[in-house]
Amino acid sequence: MFGTLTDKFSNALRSLSGKGKISETNVREAMEQVRQALLEADVHYEVVQSFTERVQTQALGTEVLQSVKPGQQMIKIVHDELIRLMASGGAPSGEDDEAAGDEPSIMYVSPGPTVIMMCGLQGSGKTTTCGKLAAYLKKRGKSVMLAAADLQRPAAVHQLNVLADQVSTEMTGGAQVHFYSEPDKVAEYGKAVGAAVTVCRNALAAAKDKKIDVLILDTAGRLHINDQLMDELRQVNSAVGPHQVFLVIDAMTGQDAVNSARAFNDQLELDGVIITKFDSDTRGGAALSVRSITGKPIKFIGTGEKLDALEEFHPERVASRILGMGDVVSLVEKAQEQVSEEEALALQEKMAKGKMTMDDFLNQLRMIRRMGSMKSLLGMLPGVGNMLKDVNLDEKQIDRTEAIIGSMTKVERANADLLDNSRRRRIARGSGTQQQDVSQLVKGFEMVSQMSKQMAGMGMLSKVKAMAGMSPADVAALGGGRGGNPFGGARPEQNKPKFKERKKKSR
Repeated sequence: MFGTLTDKFSNALRSLSGKGKISETNVREAMEQVRQALLEADVHYEVVQSFTERVQTQALGTEVLQSVKPGQQMIKIVHDELIRLMASGGAPSGEDDEAAGDEPSIMYVSPGPTVIMMCGLQGSGKTTTCGKLAAYLKKRGKSVMLAAADLQRPAAVHQLNVLADQVSTEMTGGAQVHFYSEPDKVAEYGKAVGAAVTVCRNALAAAKDKKIDVLILDTAGRLHINDQLMDELRQVNSAVGPHQVFLVIDAMTGQDAVNSARAFNDQLELDGVIITKFDSDTRGGAALSVRSITGKPIKFIGTGEKLDALEEFHPERVASRILGMGDVVSLVEKAQEQVSEEEALALQEKMAKGKMTMDDFLNQLRMIRRMGSMKSLLGMLPGVGNMLKDVNLDEKQIDRTEAIIGSMTKVERANADLLDNSRRRRIARGSGTQQQDVSQLVKGFEMVSQMSKQMAGMGMLSKVKAMAGMSPADVAALGGGRGGNPFGGARPEQNKPKFKERKKKSR
């Protein structure tokens, strides 16, 4: 995501970095490149003008021109303004930054159910997002009911039913996801006025009866210029009184999505926006424009096709990604979701003693796969995103690795030193791979084991352990969220001499 925009920003700001002193001309030239980059990214023209003017006003002050490191100071100004643009629509600091609606989390009511009405254009991914939102809530221990109020598209009722079953069976933790529908109302739709309103009203009664925490209403997709369908939304809003109304927009449609969001908000008071297909949007126009144009915060972003591919929207993290600083905080959060503290500590002990097995190695690969694609995860590391833009990572390599390890005996998986040429040939035949593939895997496993022992000797694993128990804010404070060393302090090579001194003393 943001691949093109990140490249353009990097080129524009690179001209200012490394210089001991910069002039007003340098700043204006760089900002003209930034302006062009934003326009090419399909950011709304008014937003571009306002953003570049604010950055240029700050940059031309003594803050940059008299700074010891003007290039870095310029990047900081752009970074802060990007955050402000997505968090408060570009309002001056302090005016709108603390708005309650800017929190990505959902505000729950007690007693329940908390009613969430989902609306959007046809084809925006609204029904799928309902399923993802149910999975998000289930992971947080909430009971959920999905109500099929999209009577315009017959397949939508069945699709939502399938999603409810998938979330209930595939997502661990939490209660079952309930499903409510009135199939007979699909035939009445278009003939009986208010059929969708009746479904929503009855769904609310059912949710109250079952003591459901959150009720999600999946309404029909519609164009904002369709007066009849927009009137139906207003009727649902009046009859049910949803606590939050979310608009689902497709990031790939760029500025058109933002214009639709503004039109929806004019006719129906929105509480937030959910942007789908965020991982496919290399431009970023919708994410950078929607807050300024609609005045409504982005609550969530869809980052893939799987049910768990829905993330809370954090402006500061997205700003870091745009500027190529990575997003270590989100990476740590993803890891914490997949690995318990007990599992992490147990693996740490094995790694420190050099006793990691092939089974441990495979479990780590599976954990990485659950976190997302390898390219997206590596892109969260500072400075790595740009390097991977033209690299085609083979995601099937994990499948081959799993097949190879699965072809090993229990004893071989526990002790990789036993894997001589004869055993490697047998494993290659059993896994449908080449012997050199098995040899490469063994060599990679040995390198990881050796690195783990060295990291343990330098005290780095203890720092990883400390980070595992930290909040994302604590990790960011260490510098992980701003492109710094996530382990804090000196780099590993700077710690090496101290390791040698300790070793001498122990002898």
